[in-house]
Amino acid sequence: MADISIIGAGSWGTALAVLLHKNGHKVTVWSIVEAEIAMLQKEREHKDKLPGVRLPEDMVFTTDLAEAVRDKDVLVLAVPSPYTRTTSQSMAPLVKEGQIIVNVAKGIEENSLLTLSQIIEEEIPQAVVAVLSGPSHAEEVGRGIPTTIVVGARKKTTAEYLQNIFMNEVFRVYISPDMLGIELGAALKNVVALAAGIADGLGYGDNTKAALITRGITEIARLGMAMGGKIETFSGLTGIGDLIVTCASMHSRNRRAGILIGKGYTMEQAMDEVKMVVEGVYSAKAAMGLAARYDVQLPIIEQVNKVLFEGMPVDEAVKNLMLRDKKIENPLIPWDDTM
Repeated sequence: MADISIIGAGSWGTALAVLLHKNGHKVTVWSIVEAEIAMLQKEREHKDKLPGVRLPEDMVFTTDLAEAVRDKDVLVLAVPSPYTRTTSQSMAPLVKEGQIIVNVAKGIEENSLLTLSQIIEEEIPQAVVAVLSGPSHAEEVGRGIPTTIVVGARKKTTAEYLQNIFMNEVFRVYISPDMLGIELGAALKNVVALAAGIADGLGYGDNTKAALITRGITEIARLGMAMGGKIETFSGLTGIGDLIVTCASMHSRNRRAGILIGKGYTMEQAMDEVKMVVEGVYSAKAAMGLAARYDVQLPIIEQVNKVLFEGMPVDEAVKNLMLRDKKIENPLIPWDDTM
């Protein structure tokens, strides 16, 4: 049995708390919001973000960060991506040498263009940092619906240790050394999911969705490989797998926000309506910053940025994508002109 703290009591953090408790671990859940912790202690259910999922009586809830961090075997960092740096700064004096932190949020910091694990390593250099990602909506994990994800870590021993902690009969865990590829797939799929939602809001169909998913993973892999990620990662669970589920499911806050934008809402109105952090909005500008740094074209993500931040009408963005210069789908496949 491991002693584990979940830092962040949103839907994903709460779902993982339930999973880890079922696996026999001692679980503490921390939130900076006193009203949220009081509600969890009293109701034993996150009625706002994970309704219907009961929280065990022996699960501990606290607003005391020192209580949550000190002497724990594993810290699961589950705060929304915009708060990763500030939360890491608060945790840093409390984290002991070699303590494991598993980041489960998804995003890229807009100003620094760092992945979330890179931020944690920068702020808490004494920690051993890993990531957990994949097609895994909290609403389903909390209910015990079969799910498959990936743990990424620099050392295989760390990944195997976490694999044993998280894995059970309904939560299958693979391991990978490609932390960069895992995190880029996780962050950028949210931007493509906004585009998929916009298409749904415009009333487009399955043809459009398939095109966005297929060309979207091409963009993600193009940038990811330029940065040092592995093609196998982008064709796996944390690449195409996570992209499919985020573009197709109404559990996806990014898709839901996109639908509203497609129907005429502004970005701010859509985010207010969804009532949760829409990670893709925060990663969209960072993606374009990375594209400029690595000289990579991201046409779908570029048009999403123009809709979000430049006021471009969504139908004009679609036209821009459809009327781009003629292309070969895969220039690596040779032509045989003798036939």
